[in-house]
Amino acid sequence: MALRPGRLRIGRAGAIVIVLGAIALALWVVARSWHPSDRKYAFQGVDVGADQGTIEWPTIAAGGADFAYLRATIGARGRDTQFSVNWTDVDAAGMRRGALHVWSFCNAAADQANNFNTTVPRADDALPAAVLVDFADDCAARPPRDSVVEELKRFVTMVEAHTGKPMLLKIAGPVETTYQLSSGIERPLWSVQNFLPASYAARPWRMWQASDMRHIDGVNGPIHWNVVAP
Repeated sequence: MALRPGRLRIGRAGAIVIVLGAIALALWVVARSWHPSDRKYAFQGVDVGADQGTIEWPTIAAGGADFAYLRATIGARGRDTQFSVNWTDVDAAGMRRGALHVWSFCNAAADQANNFNTTVPRADDALPAAVLVDFADDCAARPPRDSVVEELKRFVTMVEAHTGKPMLLKIAGPVETTYQLSSGIERPLWSVQNFLPASYAARPWRMWQASDMRHIDGVNGPIHWNVVAP
């Protein structure tokens, strides 16, 4: 019996959907395990917070992570509940460690710096502290650029006085588009862009978050994977 044209079209459409679905699944599987070349980027690692729960740091180290940045504080009052445990356990696993502050456009720089400095112990072997500057749903404030640059400089100065090392600026793409902070504050940059090296800043990045979806043994769910510039 001959197939009707309509049924034939539906059959072909269904086959196309299946093929596209298979391709999408394959790409997703690859994306979950992908990381930049070890040959090109010899120093690679993760950044985590309480969202990742309890982490098996020796397993993370065995999986190729050389360092870990640990979220320590958020704004003027927030503190990551896993920071102290992670800070100790990363060191015990033989990995380099650094502390990360999440910037808030709604809080004064001095209050944020005091929060960080009273939470993160000074350690001579620690990596430079970092600050993540991104827009957040819980803060709608968008101060003028001059004010943001001035406040960030104040924060950086206070934290550097505590840690004794220049800070790292992790600037998200939307923030850089709005404020062009990379040209306003002369500190090493940490850029964010999945799979392709970021180029949105005014200066070359020192560190690159290359994936926010990598899955590795030792932690539940996706993890941020980062590389240091060669």
